[in-house]
Amino acid sequence: MRHSALAIATFAALAASTGAIAGEGMWVPQQLPEIAGPLKQAGLKLDPRQLADLTGDPMGAVVSLGGCTASFVSPQGLVVTNHHCAYGAIQLNSTPEKNLITLGFNAPTPKDELSAGPNARIYVLDSIQDVTAQVKAAIAAAPTPIARTKAVEALEKKLVADCEAEAGFRCRLYSFAGGNTYRLFRNLEIKDVRLTYAPPSSIGNYGGEVDNWMWPRHTGDFAFYRAYVGRDGKPAAYSPDNVPFQPRRFLKIADRPLGEGDFVMVAGYPGSTSRYALASDFDATSGWTYPVVGQHYKNLVAMVEAAGKQNPDIAVKYASTVKSWQNVMKNYDGQLEGFKRIDAAATKRSEEEAVLAWLRGQGASGKAGLAAFERLQALGEQARATRERDLVFGQLRGTGVLGAATSLYRLAIERAKPDGERESGYQQRDMPAFEGALRQMERRYHPEMDRELIGYWLREYLKLPQGQRVAAVDAWLGGNDEAAIARALDTLAATRLGDTQTRLSLMQADRATLEASTDPAIRFAVAVMPTILKLEEEAKTRAGEVLVNRPVFLQAVADYKKSRGQFVYPDANSSLRITFGNVMGYTKADGSKQDAFTTLEQVAQKATGVEPFDAPKAQLDAIAAKNYGGLADKRLGTVPVNFLSDLDITGGNSGSPVLDAHGRLVGLAFDGNWESVSSNWVFDPKMTRMIAVDQRYMRWVMQEVFPAPQLLAEMGVPEAK
Repeated sequence: MRHSALAIATFAALAASTGAIAGEGMWVPQQLPEIAGPLKQAGLKLDPRQLADLTGDPMGAVVSLGGCTASFVSPQGLVVTNHHCAYGAIQLNSTPEKNLITLGFNAPTPKDELSAGPNARIYVLDSIQDVTAQVKAAIAAAPTPIARTKAVEALEKKLVADCEAEAGFRCRLYSFAGGNTYRLFRNLEIKDVRLTYAPPSSIGNYGGEVDNWMWPRHTGDFAFYRAYVGRDGKPAAYSPDNVPFQPRRFLKIADRPLGEGDFVMVAGYPGSTSRYALASDFDATSGWTYPVVGQHYKNLVAMVEAAGKQNPDIAVKYASTVKSWQNVMKNYDGQLEGFKRIDAAATKRSEEEAVLAWLRGQGASGKAGLAAFERLQALGEQARATRERDLVFGQLRGTGVLGAATSLYRLAIERAKPDGERESGYQQRDMPAFEGALRQMERRYHPEMDRELIGYWLREYLKLPQGQRVAAVDAWLGGNDEAAIARALDTLAATRLGDTQTRLSLMQADRATLEASTDPAIRFAVAVMPTILKLEEEAKTRAGEVLVNRPVFLQAVADYKKSRGQFVYPDANSSLRITFGNVMGYTKADGSKQDAFTTLEQVAQKATGVEPFDAPKAQLDAIAAKNYGGLADKRLGTVPVNFLSDLDITGGNSGSPVLDAHGRLVGLAFDGNWESVSSNWVFDPKMTRMIAVDQRYMRWVMQEVFPAPQLLAEMGVPEAK
């Protein structure tokens, strides 16, 4: 694989900026041999070239869950990740009568394990192919912006189809550095994922939303899945006849105690960062997106929690959704606070102006970068002109039965086309996930709550300025007041899309059948679909311009940084990355020094007996008795619970294995501190810290509190004495 011109600078430049490397940076694995110096300086004992072998030890054990990260920890397909990453599977298997969220789950034997759901996946990286030349050729040959977007889409579908020609694999095209490099990732797609172990939420979510993004932290955020395949060893849908997958690589538990200052690294799949975004994009995000969307989530959470207090079925069915909303809205609040603390807006403007000034000084060679910047500015303004409409209309048509109806009608439209010409998400390769979503809806839908949620977005729709209203929605609603909303909701109450079999049967319906339907949710989908398609074309036209302008400007940014001896790493894009640094505490803005580790005794000190600080009695008794199970750290005099390091992570890294200098598992990444969340836009090395659960605490819980000796033995760590 060739390295991205933006992603990789010369080793001399790296050496010149070593101080900025430790901690900061989500590294493409192929870069690691080139930064061997900083890695060794930070404390790595392995050969950096070993980490660049993505199917070797330890990298071959790291897997994606399609939104979180995980890793194999036994030869029998046992997978460890965060409790909050497994929360959806725990919720799917819960009822008001047997709520596994609160009770926890521990399968005594593999036959007792529970399906994590039809859409649960484990992706095992198989290979990476550089396809930059092919993608750039397709872009260059297209005559118009919309043609560029469609050319890339067509090529992507062909590349993916060829990549997936062998059954059992899932492929994805990734763009790096704004489109300066494209790589095709091929993953083994394991479709039978089962819940093996999850501590009760009083451990796995100890502190709840009160402690979310906070330090000190005392959360046992871990759970176990198991990967299953057919008897032939190939991926297969859930079946009682399937057998545990046998990975080529699995992580070993650390045999050296982790301490402050020690080297640690994380391998995982971080979702996205925006460190190379324009200052105007930052201003729009901090000034509108985060406060507005965050407030909507707060409103929705309050609605669902109020309804859940009256109806336990609603509380269980929407638990996973609410947890997701809560995480995002608190993250947004943290970022906004961080932006003010470090004056991120001024930093973004200063950095951008420095690049522009440098380009102006380059004469003719700088003109392309300047022109690309101006065009990106204009495209951003175009997109933001209708952001209120786009948010509300998007949420309305994606909620509950309206979301199911819209997806089913779009499927009918796309199914009339050859598979290679269908919109992404509606191809044959997408049908298992599409069907799984329709099936899972029965565990995440309640008609009363759905009515309230749709009503919320209809009320928000009526607040839109007239110039941003959607004619099709106005006609469907038939009014501009609360009475019109009530009529629409009463009409929607007659939909049959709340029934799973009805939804599934409509997957095979053609366009004419759905257009003739009298189901009120389907009638909504038919009414708004022309608008949806029109807005998509407008967005694709803008995207076609971004395809040629963003790579030019980001290359200019890279060239500027290289001219100053700085290192450039690509923004996160959900592909495999490594970040490294050291275990360390930090000093908060109020001057209080924060230790690098928290301990068992602090868990007990926080306990109130009331959620979210409702530590189990068995846990409190073991702590009071100083029953450390042979896992106490001599330096701490007790068992560590969570620890801090200066690593650079973001959403998607949840569940990532934290490895020591020898590549052994020392913990799981699960959060960042409150001060770190703004680093998605502007990295703050003084305050940014990753929070991980210590493997010694995981083992202690599995020994002394919620015993799983069978799993400890399977991982090669039988009970300590």
